[in-house]
Amino acid sequence: MDPQFRPVFQAATRSYRAAGNYARCFAWGKLRHDPVFHALLRRGLLPDSGSLIDLGCGQGVLLSLLNAARDLHAEGRWPVDWPPPPTRLALRGVDADPGRVQIARRALDGGAQVELSDLCEVDFQACSVIVMLDVLLYLEEAQQERVLEKATTALRPGGLLLLREPDADASFAFRMTKLSAWLEALTRGKLGTKLHCRSAGRWVELLERRGLVVDSAPMSDGTPFCNVLFVARKVV
Repeated sequence: MDPQFRPVFQAATRSYRAAGNYARCFAWGKLRHDPVFHALLRRGLLPDSGSLIDLGCGQGVLLSLLNAARDLHAEGRWPVDWPPPPTRLALRGVDADPGRVQIARRALDGGAQVELSDLCEVDFQACSVIVMLDVLLYLEEAQQERVLEKATTALRPGGLLLLREPDADASFAFRMTKLSAWLEALTRGKLGTKLHCRSAGRWVELLERRGLVVDSAPMSDGTPFCNVLFVARKVV
């Protein structure tokens, strides 16, 4: 682990003590092993102000991380060579799993609004950032496109969509990613979940058709997976 990331990692994990040992261990594992959380802070991808929606937020790990980063920055304990984290960004999480929503609310303790809602029916509201990490592969392609259309409409001009999905062209790594996704679904009691994946090129095409300017980067360092982070900005 990057030593400069360790303090924010530890602070974000500590917030889950109130939610129980399982929740704390899950948050520890996600923040410790998933490279996307380090990357979002180290690259300074998020704006300082506005509003963020984490769609499919699970137990709120990203929201906890952003709260911890804000607090460390206010205490003067932020790495001097890192971009400053968001300090005035209103945080909202949405998830369809009642258990995970309950955990998120306990851990965040009012530090973010967390709602229970079907991901295809959520009211996005106007916002600056929409985050969807490992979410759309669980929806059918038509549902994926409807969610992306609603997200694009909700983004303010200059707004940011952060989407992470597996690259279906990645051969063995793609099979490993699908296995991990199936196991994740199984832990939530969703045996036999069907996955709907696209190649990285198809994701870029889908986003660009909605008028977004897209950059993409591999987001699986240290793992056997083939995830890609798509950074898509609404320019008009």
